[in-house]
Amino acid sequence: MNKRLIEAVELFEDVMVYGTERVMKSLDDPIWKEYSPEQIEVLKMIGKHGQMPAGQLASMQCVHKSAISNRLKKLQEKELVRIVKSTEDQRTKLVELTEAGKEVVKQSDKVLYEYIEKLFSNRIGDEELDQFVMMFRKIKEILKLDGV
Repeated sequence: MNKRLIEAVELFEDVMVYGTERVMKSLDDPIWKEYSPEQIEVLKMIGKHGQMPAGQLASMQCVHKSAISNRLKKLQEKELVRIVKSTEDQRTKLVELTEAGKEVVKQSDKVLYEYIEKLFSNRIGDEELDQFVMMFRKIKEILKLDGV
């Protein structure tokens, strides 16, 4: 197997694991203390993709449907999501964000972006950031195509 590809995969895994851990531990904002990272991730997914079935959320988070049901129940209790019937098929139930849920996503994004900006400032130049963005756009497109 190609050694550079192996190194790339290992680096990607390291950034995902250690980066997530470091960022989550470093975000000093009440919103990141009130909600679990998994709950915020659910809110972000719904915010990004719009209404969706709970099963699709489970698939996207790579967890069992019972785990998503539990997360959604807690988010419903906090009035951040609601369950609605699909306009196309009344038997299908979809999860959508409430206005409060949209605000949580907006606030969590703001805190995260500010932290990353501070972390990267004076360490990553504009050209490196452009290369990073270009590469991740390409990887995203490849992954999206492969998932079809």
